[in-house]
Amino acid sequence: MNHPLSTPAGPIPPTAPRWNRQRASQMPSARYSDVFSKVEVPLAERAWPEARITQAPLWVPVDLRDGNQALAEPMDPHRKRAFFELLVAMGYKEIEVGYPSASGTDYDFVRLLAQGALAPSDVTLVVFTPARRDLIKRTVASIEGITNDVVIHLYTATAPLWRDTVLGKSREELLELILAGARDVYELAGHLPNVRFEFSPEVFNLTEPEYALQVCDAVTDLWQATPERPVILNLPATVEVATPNVYADQIEFMHRHLSRREAVILSVHPHNDRGTGVACAELAVLAGAQRVEGCLFGNGERTGNVDLVTLALNLHAQGVDPQIDFSEIDHIRRIVEDCNRIDVHARHPYVGDLVHTAFSGTHQDAIKKGLAEHTTRAHGEGLDPALAPWRVPYLPIDPSDVGRSYDAVIRVNSQSGKGGIAYLLESEYGLELPRRLQIDFARHVQSHTDSSGGEVSASQLWQLFQETYLSGDSAPGADDIRLERYSIEGPSSSLTLRCGEVSTTHSFDGRGPVESLAAALSTHGIDLEVLELHQTPIGAGNSTDALSLIEFRRGTQTGWAAGLHRSVLEANFTAVLRAATGHRAGMRVAH
Repeated sequence: MNHPLSTPAGPIPPTAPRWNRQRASQMPSARYSDVFSKVEVPLAERAWPEARITQAPLWVPVDLRDGNQALAEPMDPHRKRAFFELLVAMGYKEIEVGYPSASGTDYDFVRLLAQGALAPSDVTLVVFTPARRDLIKRTVASIEGITNDVVIHLYTATAPLWRDTVLGKSREELLELILAGARDVYELAGHLPNVRFEFSPEVFNLTEPEYALQVCDAVTDLWQATPERPVILNLPATVEVATPNVYADQIEFMHRHLSRREAVILSVHPHNDRGTGVACAELAVLAGAQRVEGCLFGNGERTGNVDLVTLALNLHAQGVDPQIDFSEIDHIRRIVEDCNRIDVHARHPYVGDLVHTAFSGTHQDAIKKGLAEHTTRAHGEGLDPALAPWRVPYLPIDPSDVGRSYDAVIRVNSQSGKGGIAYLLESEYGLELPRRLQIDFARHVQSHTDSSGGEVSASQLWQLFQETYLSGDSAPGADDIRLERYSIEGPSSSLTLRCGEVSTTHSFDGRGPVESLAAALSTHGIDLEVLELHQTPIGAGNSTDALSLIEFRRGTQTGWAAGLHRSVLEANFTAVLRAATGHRAGMRVAH
């Protein structure tokens, strides 16, 4: 016995738990106070709402450190190297390569970079360390011999909850701990001409703004930041807890009040706990940030670091060069998936398998028309369609920009309409369906997908088209009429029809072949009117066939029939006979 609620995959289990519909919610939301009622940003006026992003910030992928720490199975040396080489190939100029004091693998990888030629000379390498002298010493030892520019990244948590619960230090005690670490870094590496410094007040977004400013100014003073040797101040939203406008206010406050602003590269490091990491990063750049740390496709602790791919391609979609090469996005995704051993979601912005795909009939129709109009407009203006201004409904960027073909843009299931069906048949088989035939065929496809519950490929659509219009059983009561022979000479035509055992020849002057065949059929009691004739080639080169599509009326009924043959004329005749008899008529013709 079938389950009362079922799908092709099996029965749908009963809902659990049983919801209490007497209350709007059973969730104890009151437990969570507004954390920013205690952390207020002293910013009376703000410039970021009116700002616009006109150039890309410095992107800094932290996949090999922050992202790697979040993996169930951290990368081995082979995967780390593959990921690093990918980042270099894509054009990243500053890459956080590891946490050398945390593991032997990370230390060895930094030593590999020191001893080999993996890093081009224009790529800056970043290494990460906590504020502990022994760990700082090991970090400095790991970069010995590296000729590239290097950034030593020092971090310490500064938020009240972390100070009280994790570190057990007052504000004054924590400031001294941070400065002690900064002194160690400067003592051990300040003399190295290729080394610069970065400081992150971890959980900056939950730290009192005036305290964060005090700490950052103290560090930049100790490190003697100058425009020639700037310090990076990285301000992380380590745990995202507020709306993105709050983070923007915090960044703008720091941007306005830092004592050595001209000697600081202001950086941000958003996480995605609220799902708004991308918005936080974008608003932070509007607020004065010059540098963004994140991971490809958003890997990282909990819900991940901000997604550098989405951020960069968002700029691309706004006409701003992201300065990173995403022209082979599927290749990039495959390497990242292999290194992280985490699949990228099918709905991931720009790169997911389905993000350039439309199943909805209305979307498909708009995309089909938009693609056609784009090509026509580009050619009319003498432009390459790949470089012409892009204005296609539902597609914010041209899929070809990121190495995607148009093959997967439109796919067909039970939600699809005539536009998507027509697009697949045209793109795969060159079959251009007249609008009214699109409507007619869509009914058959809808019936098929409703019964199967699945997606339909282009090849399945073509098979269904053939079954619907190029074959089938005879219509009830129809005689088996065959065209025995025909002769066409100028405006004159002669056709011989066989009905059963009787052959009859019909001659016409001043009528075309299709009109003559329809007139001959009328003498056999088949009142057939051809309303439209549409012809299109199927195949390519020497294997091209002619497909004739006719819309016809018999009595009060209208319909469509098709004929497929190497000869255009015989394809026309086959379509007419199919309409007349309800099946694909066999042809025994003589010339």
